[in-house]
Amino acid sequence: MPDAPADLRVAQVGKSFPTPGGELRILEDIELSLARGEALAITGPSGAGKSTLLYIIGTLEAPSTGSVTILGQDPFSLDRSALARFRNVHLGFVFQDHYLLPQCSVLENVLIPTLAGCATGGAANDRARMLLERVGLAARIGHRPAELSGGERQRVAICRALINRPPLVLADEPTGNLDRHTAQLIGTLLLELSREENAMLIVVTHSAELSSRLPRHCELVDGKLK
Repeated sequence: MPDAPADLRVAQVGKSFPTPGGELRILEDIELSLARGEALAITGPSGAGKSTLLYIIGTLEAPSTGSVTILGQDPFSLDRSALARFRNVHLGFVFQDHYLLPQCSVLENVLIPTLAGCATGGAANDRARMLLERVGLAARIGHRPAELSGGERQRVAICRALINRPPLVLADEPTGNLDRHTAQLIGTLLLELSREENAMLIVVTHSAELSSRLPRHCELVDGKLK
């Protein structure tokens, strides 16, 4: 019986950078597939290329070789404007640093991805409020990021990543700046919310505790995914 088609397929992806001493190879022949509702942790030593791989999957960095297909589409075949629209609709990002806009309220920060037109008006506002209530921040929607704890800011970032219902959520060290208890809470929220949204989730992490909680786990070593 043939395998079911993957919603995300990474095929023979390589990445290299020119240096004065010659080509520096970061990734080599990466193979990866994921379906809606699946969650994957990627671990590995510092400098192994984990974030580079995540940025390629997230269309923020083009591969040197190989291909990435998301829901049957090669995003790197699109022009810059179309790629930006594709990224906004299909991808949600959660980074170690939350990148919230300090001048905007919690609610406004969550709504930022909707400004490109994926969701508008009352529906987007209602969804943002629902997500913030889901992560325990209903009473904080009018606050600015400076008035929040690190864990609260990361919860806002998760809501922002999910506001457009992306099929693929990418998290780069989402608990790296948090204490143990808060990190466990953020990990739980990421897993629960992505499952509820039927989204694919890829988490790059150094945390053995977080990686152990995801159903799938790969390690990136010497440029190869194992």
